[in-house]
Amino acid sequence: MKKLSISLLAGIIFIILSACNINSNASENNKIVVGSSGSDAQVWNFISKSKAAKEAGIEIEVKEFNDGLQINEATNDGILDVNAFQSLSYFQDYVKSKNADLAAIATTYLEPMGIYSKGLKSLEEIPENAEIAIPNDPANTARALRVLRNAGVITLKDDFDSFGTIQDIVENPKNIKFVPVDGSSTARSLPDVDASLIGNSVALDAGLNSIKDSIYHEEVNQDTQANINILVTQKENEKNENLKKLSSIYHSKEVQEFIKKEFGGTKIPVKKPVEEIIIN
Repeated sequence: MKKLSISLLAGIIFIILSACNINSNASENNKIVVGSSGSDAQVWNFISKSKAAKEAGIEIEVKEFNDGLQINEATNDGILDVNAFQSLSYFQDYVKSKNADLAAIATTYLEPMGIYSKGLKSLEEIPENAEIAIPNDPANTARALRVLRNAGVITLKDDFDSFGTIQDIVENPKNIKFVPVDGSSTARSLPDVDASLIGNSVALDAGLNSIKDSIYHEEVNQDTQANINILVTQKENEKNENLKKLSSIYHSKEVQEFIKKEFGGTKIPVKKPVEEIIIN
């Protein structure tokens, strides 16, 4: 019985130590597990093999996902050390709705959301009673509406924020009908609508360049700060020195040259303290 108790205790200690090791990759082993998707995963796979990462003494493992919700959940659960795929507004919406224990630690880039059309060549050509597809998740719905406002297509309430909805439209002079669709389907919806609001990652997957192919797209300014992409980790890890190195690695000349060449200038680098863009 005594031997059995000792064996059982040893097993429990082993499990505890193993769990601690899983959650301490970034701090003890110089290994960082990054969760990402689509073109962002492509970037981080390049970074994992980059000279910049080697010089920083960081080993990066990239885990790819198809769903942003899963990436945030895996980060919140400690399965991932950090994630790289989302805008600030998407992150804040997730934290608010899930009461998640996550923190933004660095800025990376702005991917312009654009207005695309199969048949229209300019904003002026948008007809009366046009059907326009917009992403149906709250953060990107609000973002799409801000794009349309800035393009002069609609008017929104003065206090419209990152959680605004179609109900906050004040003026819709062309009586546009908005068609909510899954964000990943906004490019596929183009043949069925007059225009579609498409995020850059989805546009890239569809062979579209937000700078060249859209009839209107976002620019980096005060109004688009909530759309800047960020690196996210658990709150308990936000001061981790190895994770802090990721921003410098991402913005290194080597990595930025790869991104510019690979994505045609559609991932506009933004390097500023994350505290400057946080919206409370």
